[in-house]
Amino acid sequence: MNSNNGTGAKARRYAILTVVSAILCAPLVFVVSIALSSDHTTNSMSFSFFPTEWHWENFVRVFNSGLPIGRFILNSLMIVIPACIFMTFSSALVSYGFARLNAPGKNILFVIVLSTMMIPGQVLMIPQFILFRTLGWVNTLLPIIVPNLFANAYNVFLMRQFITRIPTELDEAAEIDGLGYFGIFNRIILPMMIPVLAAVCVFTFSANWGSFFGPLLYINDEDKMPLALGLQVLSAQSSGAQTPPWNMIMVGSLILILPVLIVYYFAQKYLYESGMMAGSAGIK
Repeated sequence: MNSNNGTGAKARRYAILTVVSAILCAPLVFVVSIALSSDHTTNSMSFSFFPTEWHWENFVRVFNSGLPIGRFILNSLMIVIPACIFMTFSSALVSYGFARLNAPGKNILFVIVLSTMMIPGQVLMIPQFILFRTLGWVNTLLPIIVPNLFANAYNVFLMRQFITRIPTELDEAAEIDGLGYFGIFNRIILPMMIPVLAAVCVFTFSANWGSFFGPLLYINDEDKMPLALGLQVLSAQSSGAQTPPWNMIMVGSLILILPVLIVYYFAQKYLYESGMMAGSAGIK
């Protein structure tokens, strides 16, 4: 009897998960259907939910659309790769200081760091623009790249909570062996932080790969635009009553989406591990 109840509950869970997954995947299926549509279907706007046409050549045509799509992708990589490397490492270093070092006023400083998460980005928009314009960085990638090289409050909080779960006896044993603070961080703490490092790297990749508003503020030239902003230019090529090239736009959208899905797929194990440990740690 209990076995039957357990099987029934398991079947209900799978049924609910299947329905929720189908609802969440529905927009992606429609995007694929439009991306594989012909120009005639696009002009007549007679799209179907499931793909009925298979124009795979659209994935080649988008690179011959007159826009530097390859350059857009390269610019996105120039933004994402330094951010993933330097922001992850700097956040780990700062969080180690908050978690392990003893300094007067450390807790007050940590609260101040956390309070920066409460400041809306719109408040900082104009001062940042004036600063970057004074530095001569407008219409370059520097206003998007440089701020993302440094630790941010959310990453510091997440990593600090992870480090507090690591036994301090490991630090004491390393000190007996002659390691200093940086040696302990580099040889003991950092290798044990791989799940949370991977999680922060995924969050950073996701946030920067699809970055749109920052590039819209600072970049004017097409050859300096990242992919998300370049797709907006592709959609703006039509004018008046002309139908936008939705099939090409959806191909570009898939190029924008797929790297994020791939990164999430391979890092989901680390996301789960870091989330469970950070969530169960509490604030100490």
